[in-house]
Amino acid sequence: MRRPVLTLLFLCSLTFFLGLGRQAITDSDEGFYAEAAREMVEGGDWITPHFNYEERWQKPVLYYWITAAAYVLTGPTEQAARWWSALSGLGLVLLTWAAARRPTPGPAGPGRHVTEEAAWLAGAIVATCFGCFAMARLALPDLPLAFLVTLAIWSALEDRWRLAGAAAGLGFAMKGPLAIALPAMVLVPIWWRERRLQALPWREVALAAVIFAVVGLPWYGAMTLQHGVAYLNSFFVGDNLERFATDRFNEPRPLWFYVPIVIGGMLPWSMYLAVLPWRSIRDLLRRTRQVSADEWRLLVWAFVPLLFFTLSIGKQPRYILPVLPPLGILLARSLTKRIAAADRPARRELAIATGATAALYAAFAVLLLRAQPLFITTAPVLTLTGAAAIAGGALALGSLAATRRWRALPVTTTACAAVLLLSIQFGALAGRRPEAVEQMAALLRQYRQGDQPVGLYRVFVRNLAFYSRSAQIDLFGESQALDFLKSPDRVLLVVRDVDLPRLEAMSGVITQRLGEVQYLNTNNIRVRTVLSPAPSQNLERVLLVANRAAGP
Repeated sequence: MRRPVLTLLFLCSLTFFLGLGRQAITDSDEGFYAEAAREMVEGGDWITPHFNYEERWQKPVLYYWITAAAYVLTGPTEQAARWWSALSGLGLVLLTWAAARRPTPGPAGPGRHVTEEAAWLAGAIVATCFGCFAMARLALPDLPLAFLVTLAIWSALEDRWRLAGAAAGLGFAMKGPLAIALPAMVLVPIWWRERRLQALPWREVALAAVIFAVVGLPWYGAMTLQHGVAYLNSFFVGDNLERFATDRFNEPRPLWFYVPIVIGGMLPWSMYLAVLPWRSIRDLLRRTRQVSADEWRLLVWAFVPLLFFTLSIGKQPRYILPVLPPLGILLARSLTKRIAAADRPARRELAIATGATAALYAAFAVLLLRAQPLFITTAPVLTLTGAAAIAGGALALGSLAATRRWRALPVTTTACAAVLLLSIQFGALAGRRPEAVEQMAALLRQYRQGDQPVGLYRVFVRNLAFYSRSAQIDLFGESQALDFLKSPDRVLLVVRDVDLPRLEAMSGVITQRLGEVQYLNTNNIRVRTVLSPAPSQNLERVLLVANRAAGP
């Protein structure tokens, strides 16, 4: 048991923790959490979160608390902001390994067995899939929530109800009702199918509910006492029910939205996920095999939450993180069974999936080189090195497919996956500092006089406060930006160069340009961005301007 744990710990140290603070806080939701935790330490209010020095009711408090605690110990750094996401990724990997190694009790009888190799591989898949890798490197509560939801489900299936109650309570304080809804929608179908063989221990369930209430509810009570029923309505109705059932927060997305998201989240293991299940599906349709009790549980665990999010209006890619561990377990078992079988159909499937994966790596190497002009925060030598490392992974996988030494597949594919992810991280996203947002914060400190208002128009609206350590005004629409420029007092505006001429023409204000930075907004990177990179279109010039000259 020691060797699998140690190797998984080493793997996670690479994929989740290596260079964790190397990239600046991004202009995404992580800016909200990183800055709100900083303001919690600065202002001393540990009940009501604040962002940009205004109350922020949108999310519960636990991620702010644990991040603020890290700031107290180390200061408000990028690494401290992301520490708990990375640690949750590590916990999720070890939990996946434990769940795969010790399948939950069920009606299949003592003959059911999962090899240590499959359990290790399941953990390795979670440690090296793109979904967990990317979220472990962002200051967001979604990966901690995925860990707590997974812990609650696994604990309940293992009849560890008290631990399940504590995990659900922490999840409720982390993200809200999803921490109850997701475990419930997994556990209820499983219990319904197995109720004749395994009765629920109602006393333990009741005790778990009490533990959940003690852990998860006090902060909500404190917020209600401080802000009244308005908070409950804002959070539970506005930020949960309306987010799920309406397009208030997100534009409606198609029913198949999560199909490419799951495929992308499982990269670079997606080819195996696409190839290996078909024979099992065919056998099930022909009734030549049956779904085992443990497979049933894993399928419910993976696909019921996926169906739930598919039916929602407000879809977000990171919502489906909790389905990755059961998918990883199913995939690991499928791979190890085929490696052990070594019959002609199994060898053919493994060869097809591994060859396709090798081709995928080769494509990644080419795309990384092709998009190199966009990576202005990374030294070109790192991009070249990363592309060469990915190409080496393609050769290793191609050789594995040709020689068919399938016993080496788990370790080889895992090592190649880690190399791929780290090559993309260090070859494209993380490198030179200061980054554009830090440069803009320095310009503000240079040109801002006293408490002059600073407006943000369509850029740096989430992360600039973390680096400037001051409040800004988020100008949501064009009319607000025009009114801001026409202010009788001197104001500073952070704006993209493509937006400024229109604002000047409409407002009649000729601004004074104080400085500029070049910026690649990673939130705007799409597949077409790397397929057809165009620095003139993808790289933005962000300006700091004033509506009038500085006074004496």
